[in-house]
Amino acid sequence: MDNSSGVGVLDKAALVLSALESGPATLAGLVAATGLARPTAHRLAVALEHHRMVARDMQGRFILGPRMAELAAAAGEDRLLATAGPVLTHLRDVTGESAQLYRRQGDMRICVAAAERLSGLRDTVPVGSTLTMKAGSSAQILMAWEEPERLHRGLQGARFTATALSGVRRRGWAQSIGEREPGVASVSAPVRGPSNRVVAAVSVSGPIERLTRHPGRMHAQAVIDAAGRLSEALRRTG
Repeated sequence: MDNSSGVGVLDKAALVLSALESGPATLAGLVAATGLARPTAHRLAVALEHHRMVARDMQGRFILGPRMAELAAAAGEDRLLATAGPVLTHLRDVTGESAQLYRRQGDMRICVAAAERLSGLRDTVPVGSTLTMKAGSSAQILMAWEEPERLHRGLQGARFTATALSGVRRRGWAQSIGEREPGVASVSAPVRGPSNRVVAAVSVSGPIERLTRHPGRMHAQAVIDAAGRLSEALRRTG
């Protein structure tokens, strides 16, 4: 089958990226996998490294770079948002509370979708709101499965502890009572991408008077179910 697009340099770059999909490769490994001449393979790998599409591991081998993960996350976010509306609306209707979807952005989390409670006292978090990663149940979810070094950094100054996050990983959901904002409680669960990495957090939130001081007892299962539906949608289209 001819995989040529007619743009030779792009076809060769695609060969290099495809070869790295199966794991780290030395320059000799890239040459063997792509059939490219050694100087060409080296030139392309270094150029792709400049654009962060290729990187090096501790042994100096070529690997897929961080830019690939960023692009994949952006594509996943589009699918996530396309599915989020009806799932959050259902979660709001089942629990009677406002429902939100958060993604991590650096040292903050951003509300990327929401379904507001229709009447009465609300905990309104407008779409686009940027909130701290140091407090709140969705921050706990977005932090709990991070690599140890990033987890350690993230816990500095946080309102929750490493022990609390260990409990979150064990249960598969998090709750907070007045952690981010006095009088507000919330419950959150993780949304996982095709690689099983946590890519977002689904939450319900409202006043402690309604959610009580044990909001997980009331709403954890509904939130887990909603997160599961979003995870399943990402797997189907992944």
